[in-house]
Amino acid sequence: MKELRQTALDWLCECHAEKKTKGILALKNENIGIAADQYLCASQGMLKSIPGHPEKPELVSPLQVEKRSMRTAEGRAALIHALAHIEFNAINLALDAIWRFADMPENYYRDWLKVAVEEAYHFSLLNNHLQSIGYQYGDFSGHNSLWEMVDRTKDDVLARMALVPRTMEARGLDASPPLRNKLAQAGDIKAAEILDIILRDEIGHVAIGNHWFNWLCKQRKLEPIATFDSLCKQYSAPKLRPPFNLEARRLAGFSEAELMRLG
Repeated sequence: MKELRQTALDWLCECHAEKKTKGILALKNENIGIAADQYLCASQGMLKSIPGHPEKPELVSPLQVEKRSMRTAEGRAALIHALAHIEFNAINLALDAIWRFADMPENYYRDWLKVAVEEAYHFSLLNNHLQSIGYQYGDFSGHNSLWEMVDRTKDDVLARMALVPRTMEARGLDASPPLRNKLAQAGDIKAAEILDIILRDEIGHVAIGNHWFNWLCKQRKLEPIATFDSLCKQYSAPKLRPPFNLEARRLAGFSEAELMRLG
């Protein structure tokens, strides 16, 4: 039987995008155990490049990423590429959540494996669509903001749950409907349908982050809202700005008290 945390680390370090994606999708049907040795992955991880990513896309500042006008085919392709890049990073963040944090309940690791598989599916949908319109992953630049927060929270699983799924990924719940509408209005119905699938699944991913954040707060005897505010300040989390997809956020497990604080 393979060990899930070691397997997650191995695929995290894989650089080839399509090989990584296919490998993660295959894990859905494999029988994988959870090793008791909390030091196994951490010691081996020091010898590897984390995360593995292809030579392209070139990583630049968010302000330098190509314009994404819906008026041109290239602009629409740049937007689809940006979404694929987000999903590729999301594969890595799910794998990192598995291998990096020891001593969590088994369901925690199973939950994040589910996320990794679904993120790989999302990437494959977007990458296949990108290829169908004459482009491929790596043709445009990308930014690394999501992984930067993953790296900043590598020493505390509570901070990771608070600031990656509950903050940065939750922004995807807000951004998805207007992007979906822009693509549909531009005539790219296939891309709009893919975004419908991604939004459906991402609600579940944010819900997983909410569940484990609240579980950890209970274990540590911390008040969730005050703890979240403190972590946002400590880790310089980006300020959330409207519009907010309140319906999706409710489905993802945010409380009414949390939603009221969004403004």
